[in-house]
Amino acid sequence: MKKTALFSFGAAPFLAALLLSIAALPALAGDTLTPGAAAPDFTLPSQDNTPISLDAYKGKWVVLYFYPKDFTGGCTLEAHNFQRDLDKYKAANAVVLGVSLDTADSHKGFCTKESLTFKLLADPSHKVVDAYGVPLKTFTDKNTNASVTIAMRHTFLIDPSGKIVKTWDVTDIPNHSADVLAAIAAGGK
Repeated sequence: MKKTALFSFGAAPFLAALLLSIAALPALAGDTLTPGAAAPDFTLPSQDNTPISLDAYKGKWVVLYFYPKDFTGGCTLEAHNFQRDLDKYKAANAVVLGVSLDTADSHKGFCTKESLTFKLLADPSHKVVDAYGVPLKTFTDKNTNASVTIAMRHTFLIDPSGKIVKTWDVTDIPNHSADVLAAIAAGGK
């Protein structure tokens, strides 16, 4: 009986490259929720350890933004821009809620250092991250050699009835808050 090789040596470099590229992709918690879906309710602790529930904001626009990590450059810029525009959000009957895998204590220090007054919610067990299907990424910290998992940057705009009307896979951090405000002004479009 003649044996046939499953892969030839010519395919090995291609397969190795394919496997490496797949390994570099963020781990997915599930399908990211899309416009039209009902926003899953949740309760998470804020920076002052107060439980914050999504259902407390029925009747308001909710900007639910997921970000990787407190005290990092991109996350600090994104938070500062939401803080800068907070009066515009209030005028539009909207609230801003930030979520990361950091602890409430980490959020408290981040809010104090950066003068942030909106709610940052702690989701270290990534229950809400998973419920919204926000991708996760795990890597090794260069300084501590420890494994670190973060939520990828993603924003959901939830209308006053509790429905997701727009989502962003955020790549343009400097203009993101302005983009969200424009979407609210356009009725979620």
